[in-house]
Amino acid sequence: MRTDPRTLRTCLSRFATGVTVVTCEGDSAAHGATVNSFTAVSLEPPLVLVSLDRNTKACKYLDGKPFTINVLREPQQDLALHFAGKPMAEEPEWEHPGGDLAPRLAGALATIACAPWRSYDGGDHVLYLGEIREIDFDDGDPLVFYAGKFRHLGKAVGTVPWLESGDCPSLSWFPAG
Repeated sequence: MRTDPRTLRTCLSRFATGVTVVTCEGDSAAHGATVNSFTAVSLEPPLVLVSLDRNTKACKYLDGKPFTINVLREPQQDLALHFAGKPMAEEPEWEHPGGDLAPRLAGALATIACAPWRSYDGGDHVLYLGEIREIDFDDGDPLVFYAGKFRHLGKAVGTVPWLESGDCPSLSWFPAG
């Protein structure tokens, strides 16, 4: 049975995500794409993954090149829309850290600068793994996306459940493999 793409997209939108902009250098200019398909992969080595539609300009610029994941703050909806194809009146403010690091957006809640690690075929997307080279983060609330709309993060509830779990490998009593 084939799943209708629109129905699948609606179903997947029920998973709340943060909003990121993946930035890179291409044709001697900074580029970016709004992405909510971003995840941590490994702590050792430090790896993250981002999934980009094959048809985006940023996708062709990322192949084998450094990139930065910019986690957007709650009031940065305009930036998210800008890099999703609805340009803002003013050009976004860029920071260029130099060396082999990709450009990043000024004022992001967090930035994760990556060297290319691997890329994989993901159907109509390409999965890019990056090895983290530099991080920067600040306090504040993230921009959240759920059911096709930007949202505000609600109040925190409870504690971090996995820290109290018998499956947490960082607990001192956890038996070695």
